Amino acid sequence: MQREQDPGRLVLDAEAVGRALRRIAHEIVERNRGLDGLMLAGIARRGQPLAERLGRLLADIERAPVPVPVYTLEIGPFRDDRPSAERPVPKWPTEGRVVVIVDDVIWTGRSVRAAMDAVTAAGRPRRIELAVLVDRGHRELPIRPDFVGKNIPTAGDEYVHVNLIELDKTPDGVFVLGHGARL
Repeated sequence: MQREQDPGRLVLDAEAVGRALRRIAHEIVERNRGLDGLMLAGIARRGQPLAERLGRLLADIERAPVPVPVYTLEIGPFRDDRPSAERPVPKWPTEGRVVVIVDDVIWTGRSVRAAMDAVTAAGRPRRIELAVLVDRGHRELPIRPDFVGKNIPTAGDEYVHVNLIELDKTPDGVFVLGHGARL
């Protein structure tokens, strides 16, 4: 007998994801008083397309003649739950800049800690900020996002899946799946 896959509970549809990203973009502009010295670093895989979208929104809001630089953060070598190997030094101009790390979901904070290590390996930014589409709670490290699209309290055995058109070829959406299920 084949078991049906739990489709999960839809908590944000495509329209709500768009609204959340627009709100985050406005908050980034407000907190930083514009875009001067700002760059975005999207955590691979799902943070990257969100960072690209935020970059376009920021440029639109500020009518910027030059796009906001967006980089991809490969955090694997910087994670504390994997054997440490030689850590590559990202080749970005972080020195003296405001780096906004972008991710889809924050949970324990360990991915963000690895992302901060990757950013600081490239140089000394003026400030690091964190933007996430979803904060699901259950932090293991004292890390708090600066910009949050939606707080979604979850049980420890639930999983939050963010569907992105760029990666999944289906409409954006945020789903909560029960009992450790994953899409």
